[in-house]
Amino acid sequence: MGFGGRFADSLVVDQLDKLSVSFLVDDLEIRRGGVAANMSFGLGRLGLRPVLVGAAGEDFAGYRSWLERHGVDCDHVRISESKHTARFVCTTDTTGAQFASFYPGAMSEARLLELAPIVAKVGAPAYVLIGADDPDGMLRHTEECRQRGYPFIADPSQQLAFAEGGVIRDLIDGATILFSNEYESAMIEQKTGWSGAEVLDRVGTQVTTLGAEGVRILRAGEEPIELHAARGVTAVEPTGVGDAFRAGYLAAAAWGLGLERSAQVGCVLAAYVVETVGTQEYSFTSEQFLGRLGDSYGAEAAADVAPHLARLA
Repeated sequence: MGFGGRFADSLVVDQLDKLSVSFLVDDLEIRRGGVAANMSFGLGRLGLRPVLVGAAGEDFAGYRSWLERHGVDCDHVRISESKHTARFVCTTDTTGAQFASFYPGAMSEARLLELAPIVAKVGAPAYVLIGADDPDGMLRHTEECRQRGYPFIADPSQQLAFAEGGVIRDLIDGATILFSNEYESAMIEQKTGWSGAEVLDRVGTQVTTLGAEGVRILRAGEEPIELHAARGVTAVEPTGVGDAFRAGYLAAAAWGLGLERSAQVGCVLAAYVVETVGTQEYSFTSEQFLGRLGDSYGAEAAADVAPHLARLA
């Protein structure tokens, strides 16, 4: 929501302990979101069929229909009998100041989900990406992956700010891939007490997004890979850009392409998101995507990806 004034004009500093204010907002926009749903949507747009695992409320029906129309398997989303789907509500004034609230709701029931019954129905996973979710659920799913031998990807993102070092160590140790942005990467080192080299010793691949500067990929004993972001980007709104990058990266990895190509596909998908308002409002044809990939990373990159986008409109 957008408030056409300044919050500061409605606040009396020496009365903040008795705060009771309301604001007449000028607009209301309801956007789809959630890190797992954003990534799943991106994977679906690239022609894959990801399995979304999480907990939602009975109000999930409309969102579920949207995701299923875009290639996402929602059969294993737990529907809470008493709580609404998690949501973030934010009001912003003309100065950019914000009042915001996050309601976890049904997300807290993610800890009740077990992966083995899902795997029995859908088959062995190429990977299980454990993103920001109910903290107990994240720990449970990480440990189940270790016990059952499912390759897992650690992407704790927003939960890093609240998690203690021991929890973060448990979430990333043994991951096939660790995703983070540059700030989160520094936070991981600070909170775990591990150096960058020690983090790398515990994960197969560390993928760090660098915003407009692109992406850095590290593997123990190998030279770093650093790639620039997609070219010709007109940035509008950054929410969901990291989720889109992950979707593109993992789609290319599922196609059997290498680290560099995977990052390039991720950067191009991220470009579509940053150029729109909303995390799932973008669209493209295979020709458009390949053209942008070629313009940013060369004809060879586009040729390598083209066979995998043949099914897209």
